[in-house]
Amino acid sequence: MFIVLSHLGCLLLLATGLSLEAAGWALALYLVRMLATTAIYHRLITHGSYRAPKPVVWIGALVGASAGQMGPSWWKAHHLAHHRHVDTDQDPHSPLQPRSGLQGFWRSQVGWLLQSSFFPERLPADVEADPVLRLIDRLHFLPLLALGGLSYVLGGLEWLAAFCLSTTLLFHGVATVNSLAHLAGDRPFLTDDMSRNNGLVALITLGEGWHNLHHAFQWSVRQGYGVSGGRVQRLPDPTYAFIRGLERCGWADRLRLPAAEDLLARARP
Repeated sequence: MFIVLSHLGCLLLLATGLSLEAAGWALALYLVRMLATTAIYHRLITHGSYRAPKPVVWIGALVGASAGQMGPSWWKAHHLAHHRHVDTDQDPHSPLQPRSGLQGFWRSQVGWLLQSSFFPERLPADVEADPVLRLIDRLHFLPLLALGGLSYVLGGLEWLAAFCLSTTLLFHGVATVNSLAHLAGDRPFLTDDMSRNNGLVALITLGEGWHNLHHAFQWSVRQGYGVSGGRVQRLPDPTYAFIRGLERCGWADRLRLPAAEDLLARARP
């Protein structure tokens, strides 16, 4: 419902236009909420790629919920289901199974949210055991509504429209990891799926588009790795840079990284 409303809310721009200030607001909301999704929801809560104090986890999860990405329990449950069943007909959002082509792309980008697979099989016990994360999960819509309300208070209908635009672009940006990053790009690492390193997806998702690396080393805090000419390439990964910033501030530790020899051992011949 919120995704549909955010799309419809973009139509307000036809009446309000988009000033430079409103565009800046939309961009800031996109970047901050994308980082919460990639650095907190994905790399921290779902894969435990590093460790952070509880307040960082809780605040990050609140910002992640404000992105319209549902709550941390739902998000982790779906993402782990994707890894368990990747590119099979049990994958919640594969663009290749059970159908490929335009139908597969539609399913992976949007359609899976309209199917029974929207409801995860089970919720992760570790997230459910944290009362704050559990509360955020159950009331995930409140941060989104609060941010929409704040946008209206700050700039009226134009800033509300900018909020809707930002939320819509964010939704489709995250979804490209499900769709494009399994359809286009290179596959430098050996995996049992069709995950790919896609530079465009990496750009709009702050590093999540290096998806082949992620499927080869799910636990790696840095996803920006490739291999060329028998040597490891370090690829742009703003989410990893953000996490390193948290580490320097004392808000993250135990960052998990694969060794160069492990990367090369997993490289495609």
